[in-house]
Amino acid sequence: MTDAADVDVDADADATATRVAFVCVQNAGRSQMATAFARRERDERGVGDRIEVVTGGTDPADHVHDEVVAVMGEEGFDLADETPRAIDQDEIMDVDIVVTMGCSAEGICPMTWRGDARDWDLDDPDGQDLDAVRAIRDDIEGRVSALFDELVGDD
Repeated sequence: MTDAADVDVDADADATATRVAFVCVQNAGRSQMATAFARRERDERGVGDRIEVVTGGTDPADHVHDEVVAVMGEEGFDLADETPRAIDQDEIMDVDIVVTMGCSAEGICPMTWRGDARDWDLDDPDGQDLDAVRAIRDDIEGRVSALFDELVGDD
């Protein structure tokens, strides 16, 4: 169970910001990579007041997968101290866009939610060799960049 102190939200975003959630089952691989790339995109584009990034899993792991920590370290991200967290339907109700990582939004998004659900059909990096995880990482990076192009353009 996650209490309010554990909720991982962006402090710079205001009440009118678009909230984007990256969600997978364990919140230990794909969604962690997407979140890291999204936060970098947000910061580099200077849209912290317009885009809020959240992440979580439906059944969070105890730690981010070692192979994910390794390949993200190659890109300058330190995910070693990130802790997978739960995300529930109450939190999803406050999100504008839910991006799942090959596990579909079915069962994640409440029936009454009217946001934009997207499923990125991505392999699970857990237990894969580093080259396979790098390919997943690079795919995620491109998808996140394209999402930001769609949401904010070149701002």
